[in-house]
Amino acid sequence: MSNIYLLFSVFLFLFSLIFIIISSKSKTTISNNLPKSYPIIGSAIAIKKHFDRRVQWTSDILQKLPSATFVLHRPLGHRQIFTGNPANVQHILKTHFHIYHKGPNMHYTLFDFLGNGILNADGDTWKFQRQIASHEFNTMSLRKFIETVVDTELSQRLIPILSAAAANETVLDLQDIFQRFAFDNICKIAFGYDPEYLLQSLPVAPFAEAFEETIKIISDRFNCAFPIIWKMKKFFCIGSEKRLKEMIPLVRDLATNIVKEKKAELKKNSSIESLDILSRLLSSGVSDENFVTDVVISFILAGRDTTSVALTWFFWLISCHQKIESTVLEEISDKSEDPIFEEVKDMVYTHACLCETMRLYPPVPVDNKMAKGDDIFPDGTQVKKGTRVTYHPYAMGRMEALWGPDWAEFMPERWLVKDEANNKKWNFVAKDPYSYPVFQAGPRVCLGKEMAFLQMKRVVAGVLSRFEVVPAADSGEKPVYIAYLTSKMEGGFPVRIKERAK
Repeated sequence: MSNIYLLFSVFLFLFSLIFIIISSKSKTTISNNLPKSYPIIGSAIAIKKHFDRRVQWTSDILQKLPSATFVLHRPLGHRQIFTGNPANVQHILKTHFHIYHKGPNMHYTLFDFLGNGILNADGDTWKFQRQIASHEFNTMSLRKFIETVVDTELSQRLIPILSAAAANETVLDLQDIFQRFAFDNICKIAFGYDPEYLLQSLPVAPFAEAFEETIKIISDRFNCAFPIIWKMKKFFCIGSEKRLKEMIPLVRDLATNIVKEKKAELKKNSSIESLDILSRLLSSGVSDENFVTDVVISFILAGRDTTSVALTWFFWLISCHQKIESTVLEEISDKSEDPIFEEVKDMVYTHACLCETMRLYPPVPVDNKMAKGDDIFPDGTQVKKGTRVTYHPYAMGRMEALWGPDWAEFMPERWLVKDEANNKKWNFVAKDPYSYPVFQAGPRVCLGKEMAFLQMKRVVAGVLSRFEVVPAADSGEKPVYIAYLTSKMEGGFPVRIKERAK
């Protein structure tokens, strides 16, 4: 075994040496802002240099290119195409959907975490899960979600925690609070299970900590300049791959227990109405417990991280724009103290604020596909079979061609027009989903889009009507943006809570 470790160390040393030699002799960029590519290693130097801010780096490149598309040359001749061109995005997500899928490489990279869950599946496996899940997003289910699940979590858990923080003048990590809130909600609505993660004591949960660490390691895997490195680390069970192997059981244990409890519940009362996704899945005849566990983990990731991320950035942006916050408060004041389903749906200005938040800070900043065959993008870019194709919502939200010269401003009004019959009323105008692919588009468009908006608007109304959320950092200090599978604030979002005057 010592010889194996020695060989692995020599392998890493040789690659490091190559980096040092080439870096000392060459610049990593050329005049047209594209990363310099070298034989064998491609643009590995630039990838390594910008690894911690890879989303911002690739966004900067796309923003400067007229075509909003470029090819990143990865080691050993592999190519990755980045695009922020709406025509290309529509080509990938809709018109040539049959060509672009997750692919075997992506599936293998994410498999230890997501298995064959919906976020890592193609073909019939994906279609089956989507069909099962689609029943959860009709009007009746959405109403139930708001009036029972969200309202209960809000009134019995979130509001009391914020009230206590205001009374005791303590600092809360709002990012953590919203993750707990969203985690409880997705488990309740999708699995009929309450993990009780958002309690007054803010309990330490081994599952949540393992989930976070797993996401980071898997994301680093996915973006590694030399995938052979993480694959060798996995083979020899060392470093981050050893840590991942320790974390995965903690993640899967909770998901497996959820499945077992639901099985027991259905067995005890076989006549129970299958209202949640997990009940429908188990009642459909699926017997593979590993597969069902994969499904549970995928839905936790989709339901927890996306809405919590959007809410976190929303409350920071609102705190920086007092005039916009005042307009949101005016809209909330026109509703009842605890807005009902129809009132939440009608919060047009708040809806625009959330869309504007996700334009600047999309919960999933980039999304990847693999080409099943040769193809050509509408802008003329040649796509070869096996090429990794990445469309870039983060970059697209920052493009002057799509949003105008004021793209950097937080401006909800860009989503609104005045009602012709009532000049005091706003009408929401949705953007082309291929220019704003925050929820994907085409056949794989996010099923939970409306559910996410309803949940977020109910939280905004419930929190802002009672509290002022004040960042604990120094005035003007901007949170550090980080991106793993989803985008977050590094170190959380520490805030002080103040009771709002009635």
